[in-house]
Amino acid sequence: MPPSVIRPLRFAGRLTAAVAAVVGLAAFFLALIVATDGAGSGLAAWSAAVGIAVFAALWRGRRRSWRGRLVPFLPVLVAATLTLSVCVPTVPTTRRYPPALSFVTTEHVRLSTGSQVAVYHYPPTGNSPRQRVPLVYLNGGPVRGISVLDHRFLQRLAGQGYDVYAYEQAGGGRSDLLPMDQYSITRSVHDLGAFVGKLGKGRVDVLGFSSGAVVLTRALADPAIADHLRRAVIAEPGPMDGPTARIEGQKGRPSARGTAPAMTGPRSTHVPRYAVAFGLMRLGLLSPDNGLVGQAEGDNAFTTADLGSDTASAYCARDADRIPVEDTEWNFSFSAAASLRIQQTIKDSPTIAPQLRRSRTPAMLMIAECSSQVRQWQTAILADNPAIQRTQYMPGVGHHMWNSLGNNDQRAAATITSFLQDKPAPLPDYPTRADIPAFLRDHK
Repeated sequence: MPPSVIRPLRFAGRLTAAVAAVVGLAAFFLALIVATDGAGSGLAAWSAAVGIAVFAALWRGRRRSWRGRLVPFLPVLVAATLTLSVCVPTVPTTRRYPPALSFVTTEHVRLSTGSQVAVYHYPPTGNSPRQRVPLVYLNGGPVRGISVLDHRFLQRLAGQGYDVYAYEQAGGGRSDLLPMDQYSITRSVHDLGAFVGKLGKGRVDVLGFSSGAVVLTRALADPAIADHLRRAVIAEPGPMDGPTARIEGQKGRPSARGTAPAMTGPRSTHVPRYAVAFGLMRLGLLSPDNGLVGQAEGDNAFTTADLGSDTASAYCARDADRIPVEDTEWNFSFSAAASLRIQQTIKDSPTIAPQLRRSRTPAMLMIAECSSQVRQWQTAILADNPAIQRTQYMPGVGHHMWNSLGNNDQRAAATITSFLQDKPAPLPDYPTRADIPAFLRDHK
């Protein structure tokens, strides 16, 4: 074979070997990140990986000329530079809380549980009769700030005579962070009880949405808290306990996931450090309390665009091209690590069905037509809570039932207020407990 052919082949072979060495060292680094749980912002894994790679390069070049000895170090240098980017923060490592909202005052309240939460109060407005029982809102997430879209809906309820209170659960929005090992579904339930007690207004009505509906459901199974709740609205709940969380059932009508335009804006997952951290946490390979990215840094880094198709999954497929902006860049807050931690405590919890069957607080269940939640998560609550007086199957909406599209907000508000005032429902009571088998069969 002529030299003109041999030289390019040798170069290609060396280049392939160099690329393989870089990829191998990066994979080894990631394995050490997992093994060390990201200790020292990843520097422990980086130092070990680079140290071993340097030793290997010295060993490979031991019999070469001084120039030849440098060749094995080139892939080491490239891989060391690339992996070092995983160890360097690009956002502040102390918590940056969202600035104050212009349309509502934020009050910080210390609960008896030790949680310090951000509280928002919408006094009754408009010409509707004043409702004597306060309404408390529990938003979804878990550990996500209350979106501007939700704030608008709370203003609507206040405009119908309700004295509305909402608080961002510990770690979310403007509420103070907790040590990672203190986040749990039990703590969230106790915080609700402590908040109601702190209000000092007697019994309250509670509207819980998504993971907030899970907190509310578990509170209904705790007599010490349930005794302080007059009525409960359970809207689009997630799994209430470990056995329910392990159900892999069907969801609602098709959502906009996969068909809606991609979310725009900066993504933390385009930065190697946060792509690695959030990716490994999501896979369960890094603990929520890992040493790679601290809770505060992770909160600062996470953006609305990082939610990706999760936002689209909260809307019907027919709304794919008109999904509203749920939040502003400055108000958005989500703690991925704390959220995973709370979700894991739900998965690890025993059944609450026996306690829930003793519930006596009048409740209503709201289910969306295009729900992204597993249907059996919702019907399990219906089956096990005898105090659910009505179920409202909401046509034409996804998981986020009040979403500023068309008359969806008006319909959701009418459904909620009619129950709280013990007035006739705007929709049929469906599904009932007897309807559950047919509902699961027909509404896929």
